[in-house]
Amino acid sequence: MIELVLGGARSGKSRYAEQQAIESGKEVIYIATAEARDDEMKARIGLHQQSRPQHWVTVEEPIKLASVINKYDQQNSCLLVDCLTLWLSNILFDKKGELQQTVFDNETTALFDSLAQFSGQIILVSNELGLGVIAMDKMTRRFVDEAGLLHQKIATLSDKVVLVTAGLPQVLK
Repeated sequence: MIELVLGGARSGKSRYAEQQAIESGKEVIYIATAEARDDEMKARIGLHQQSRPQHWVTVEEPIKLASVINKYDQQNSCLLVDCLTLWLSNILFDKKGELQQTVFDNETTALFDSLAQFSGQIILVSNELGLGVIAMDKMTRRFVDEAGLLHQKIATLSDKVVLVTAGLPQVLK
């Protein structure tokens, strides 16, 4: 089963996804895509680490998400990916902010292929970015567009799609 959980910043989407993983009754493999590049991000990552059960297996992978999904695709496991938005920024732009089209194309194709063949349970968390105003700069517009397209494709592959707003889950599919 594939579940996509969307929501804005601090919407409660990660907490909701973690609860779904707990309720699965399976071994949880938490796949973290964030990289701690500054103190604020280190603090955010720390809060996420403190909020989840310590017995969960954590795999940190900022780029090769499909490979990790393929490795842990088992019936007795529930994979929890948090989050696709950070993964997207990692594959779309290099550390200097330059577009890396080949990496982006290869990794998104690998992810879609992985999800199309997935046989276990996976919960994918991502930020819904398309509800605000259109950004003024080209790079941000590209990122928001790619996030929207990513969400549409994954929603098509998903068995369940949930939008979390103010901590309240709304099942869309």
